[in-house]
Amino acid sequence: MSSGNLEPAQSNAPNWPPIGAETYDWTSRSGFGPSAAIHAGSVKYDSSVPPTIADRTPAIDPEVAAVAEEAIRELSRFDAELGFQIAGFAPVLLRSEAASSSQIENLTASARAIFSAELGARSGSNAELIAANTNALLTALKSADSISSDSIRTIHQVLMGTQTRHTPGEFRDEQVWIGTRADSPVGAEFVPPHHSRVPELIKDLTAFAERADVPAMTAIAITHAQFETIHPFTDGNGRTGRAIVQTMLRQRGITRNVAVPVSAGLLADVSRYHSALTEYRRGNVDPIIRIFAEAAFRAIDNSTQLVTDLRRIRESWDSKLTARKNSNAWRLLDILIEHPVLNSATAAEELRVAQPNIYPPLKALVDAGIANSKAEHGFGPFWRSDEILAAIDAFAQRAGRRQNS
Repeated sequence: MSSGNLEPAQSNAPNWPPIGAETYDWTSRSGFGPSAAIHAGSVKYDSSVPPTIADRTPAIDPEVAAVAEEAIRELSRFDAELGFQIAGFAPVLLRSEAASSSQIENLTASARAIFSAELGARSGSNAELIAANTNALLTALKSADSISSDSIRTIHQVLMGTQTRHTPGEFRDEQVWIGTRADSPVGAEFVPPHHSRVPELIKDLTAFAERADVPAMTAIAITHAQFETIHPFTDGNGRTGRAIVQTMLRQRGITRNVAVPVSAGLLADVSRYHSALTEYRRGNVDPIIRIFAEAAFRAIDNSTQLVTDLRRIRESWDSKLTARKNSNAWRLLDILIEHPVLNSATAAEELRVAQPNIYPPLKALVDAGIANSKAEHGFGPFWRSDEILAAIDAFAQRAGRRQNS
């Protein structure tokens, strides 16, 4: 490594310390496989050096600060006014966040494929990765008491558990970069810090995230941008970083009952989201704070529409089902909202009945036209609500529709 001076990038409106740079040697390889020959020569590349932020307080543009505070109020209002009423829809909102966050990374799948993957069906690699992201989000919400290096690594371990090449739950021990070349960081669009810096940078990041004196949206946006700049893992950084957003919303008491799918709001303009991350690295925090505030507004609007659709569907079922009033089929309706793809084991567990006793209620839902049944190879029959799945897919379509700003 060459020790040289740290060279901060330039920004038109710096209100935060920009990243610096330090030079390292990169030794390239030729050929393929473990016996590939190593060239005698090496080239230089610049690795970023993020500033420490634990004790820094940003100077935010007053207009941006006002928008950010309004977004926090609206998130709190949505959770307070609808949270208890829509508790049954919370699993759907959580999975909508998982799907939206994954879609930012170009991982897409239908709602049916995602829910089927949660039951173990082979629904395609994307669906399985999105199902893993749902579990990572659940882990993030359970760890909302504190944000620490351990909690972050646990989220990543759950997210990437089946992808051993990315050392799930462990900080990277190699250089990574963002760009088109796979063989070298030279000329990359962005080169995160050298892996030797990651543990201390994460410790510094979590200290900032825990501060109560920084306004909520400002803290959330900066924590996220700093995390993405550190890029502590070889893969899964974006999804882990957006899971931490949900942790912070829950930790600060903004969303106590449901996970508002903020990532669905970011989907409206992913390129602008990425540009805001670049601006953060140049020393301007206003764009990333504004992006998250606007994403919150869009997420609330889209979630409100989804909840309206789910309520309409659920109410229509009451007139369709003709089972006797003490039948478990009525209780199964609310389970189907939470799990729009079911197998008999899940249905029995949710209703706390013996598995053989679940088949008559499931048949009643099929007979009423509420659920459909289809055999999954190697897994037996799955029961699903096509209406609920269509509403979730419509949510995803609205989220991915670019909006003019």
